[in-house]
Amino acid sequence: MTETHLIRGARVNGGDATDLIVVDGVIAEAGASLSRAGATVVDADGLVALPGLVDLHTHLREPGYEASETILTGSRAAAAGGFTTVFAMPNTSPVADTAGVVEQELALGEAAGYAHVQPIGAVTVRQKGERLAELGAMASSRARVRVFSDDGFCVFDPLIMRRALEYVKAFDGVVAQHAQDPRLTEGAQMNEGTVSAELGLAGWPAVAEEAIIARDVLLAEHVGSRLHVCHLSTAGSVDIIRWAKKRGVNVTAEVTPHHLLLTEELVRGYDPRFKVNPPLRRDEDVQAVREGLADGTIDIVATDHAPHPDESKSCEWQAAATGMVGLESALRVVQQAVVDTGLLDWNDVARVMSAAPARIGRLERAGTPLVAGAPASLTLYDPRPGRTFTTADLRGRSVNSPYLGRELPGEVRWTFFDGRPTVSDGVLAASMTEVPA
Repeated sequence: MTETHLIRGARVNGGDATDLIVVDGVIAEAGASLSRAGATVVDADGLVALPGLVDLHTHLREPGYEASETILTGSRAAAAGGFTTVFAMPNTSPVADTAGVVEQELALGEAAGYAHVQPIGAVTVRQKGERLAELGAMASSRARVRVFSDDGFCVFDPLIMRRALEYVKAFDGVVAQHAQDPRLTEGAQMNEGTVSAELGLAGWPAVAEEAIIARDVLLAEHVGSRLHVCHLSTAGSVDIIRWAKKRGVNVTAEVTPHHLLLTEELVRGYDPRFKVNPPLRRDEDVQAVREGLADGTIDIVATDHAPHPDESKSCEWQAAATGMVGLESALRVVQQAVVDTGLLDWNDVARVMSAAPARIGRLERAGTPLVAGAPASLTLYDPRPGRTFTTADLRGRSVNSPYLGRELPGEVRWTFFDGRPTVSDGVLAASMTEVPA
């Protein structure tokens, strides 16, 4: 059955009002004063049209931890936040370290239908850091894995890291490193500094991140491979990445929305919603990562969406799990942190939240410009409203958001995934399996 939508007056990447005609998953026409008989009309006056958002760092928990999230519930959260592609981290049970597991994740995402779920493969077997996983088998599987990470754990052994960087060159893969020296962060509870000393909590020093990044950019340069740095969070890390890029190292880096907005001062209330890894840093670090994103040192924004069941967060600080959900709030937080402050415009947002993550992950049909002939995966976003973020905004299985009760700008009004609306006028589709293909 043919689906046709006429999107009227959308500001593509924040520019002039443009009409888009979507037919069978493709943008058939883009221009002014378009018409199409029988089309469903979408009034996009005042809405910003962005290529469907791409998240290079999502924890969907399935298989194994379905009490926190499933691929279905996580991709529903993604659609609600304007995402049409999410890369699923491998810290599942079993770990996504074989072709069989990544193909299972791919199939579950296809069955859900809300977004493309692209598996990330583990670098090492069971993420133990001892020997390489089946990188080649995952790369040649139906999932076509190109991003490999032990996220949640650092690939700490420099020889293992070197071998991984060498191996992925054969299929243009990339190793995404969780930069955390485990010896320097044993028992760490928050950012190391004045606030941790005042609260009596063990500190997570910035150097534990920066030392690993410095080592790995040199390894990547040595073997001529691609390196991606996950959830960069300190001013020193920005400096190292800036230096490495000037040197010609093939390195990319991401920052999370929460590291663009929140600081360690929030930990003073011992609210476990603010416990995350890497931890919330100083205001100086927040300003540095904002500037790094604005000048291109940091390539992308990635959510590090990390759902947990209530019992893992409704407890004392030291016993609480680390992590925050972030898919539904990401675009709104990015608007508040870097668009409303004048550091980025909407064209930049399209780059850092869609085009660049798709390029790093080597997905050709994601993050493409909204022009005739392109896949019709797009987001219509209203930057005007400002309202309090509540649990009603969450569409996943967990509610461990640091933004509950906080006023955020903007609202995702429509999300189209391959031409089908997963969000229609602010309402999430109840089931994508009932929507005709």
